[in-house]
Amino acid sequence: MSTSLTTQPPSPAVRSKQPRPAKQRKGGVRAWATRAPLLPALVFLIAVTQLPFVATLVISLFDWNSLSPDERKFAGLSNYTSVFTDPELRDSVLTTVLLTASVVIATVVLGLLLALLLDRAFFGRGMVRTLLITPFLIVPVSAALLWKHALYNPEYGLLNGAWTWIAGLFGDDSPAQPDWISGMPLIAVEAALVWQWTPFMMLILLAGLQSRPADMMEAAHLDGASGWQSFRYLTLPHLRRYLELGVLLGSVYIVQNFDAVFTITSGGLGTANLPYTIYQTFYQAHEYGLASAAGVVVVIGTMIIATFALRVVSSLFREEANRA
Repeated sequence: MSTSLTTQPPSPAVRSKQPRPAKQRKGGVRAWATRAPLLPALVFLIAVTQLPFVATLVISLFDWNSLSPDERKFAGLSNYTSVFTDPELRDSVLTTVLLTASVVIATVVLGLLLALLLDRAFFGRGMVRTLLITPFLIVPVSAALLWKHALYNPEYGLLNGAWTWIAGLFGDDSPAQPDWISGMPLIAVEAALVWQWTPFMMLILLAGLQSRPADMMEAAHLDGASGWQSFRYLTLPHLRRYLELGVLLGSVYIVQNFDAVFTITSGGLGTANLPYTIYQTFYQAHEYGLASAAGVVVVIGTMIIATFALRVVSSLFREEANRA
């Protein structure tokens, strides 16, 4: 009678006490050696970005006015309550939403039209593309000053000059010279932002158009699909991720915009968005705690939008990898 011996696998406790293979230890050392040059940059990034945010978070919990430093006291979450209940701050939130939504929608539509134009082959396409990208390369403050003085000025602005010339063609030699900024302040800010951010949307959507499968478009053309049908059923679904990415990134940038509002209207006439109101609260009212709380709210909102943007980008990368 023969007996068969079965070997039992070692228990997890025994396995944990066993030494790790030399190859695995070398792999871990090599991985740390690869990451080591990045550690100073990581430490610097944390020191520059995260420590100030932590300081802002701490200050937001205090009732702190720089004009009365001895009266500083812990306020808990009362500053955050004021952010959502103060009429001025609430109006600035609504202005921010309206400004962001209108600018993003306009830039996406115009960017899509320009991307469709540049996706076609024509003489001088490279020069046209460079000229259309130029507004995005201008410093935001310079762009706002350009619109305020070169275009909107009621005495020597180009808009009123063009208005006078068009009126002269119809026999009106002295037409009214509108003051564009005081007459429609929010539209004036929106127009400057649309002009500057449309090239950004155009670049994203143009990249999406040029990534379309050529065989799919050729098959649709051979099957007799019209240009509108190809755009509606093939191009537009393909651009969905790129449109989402453009909307999310555009929202992140426009929500934080300060330059155009500060330069063109100085926050007056109902154009004060949340970043400008935070500036007023901090530098003019000297309410450090309230301004810090509003800043934290903006950062959290921006992080939420950026999280969705990163998910869209990662999905785009996965789709491109699967297609390759």
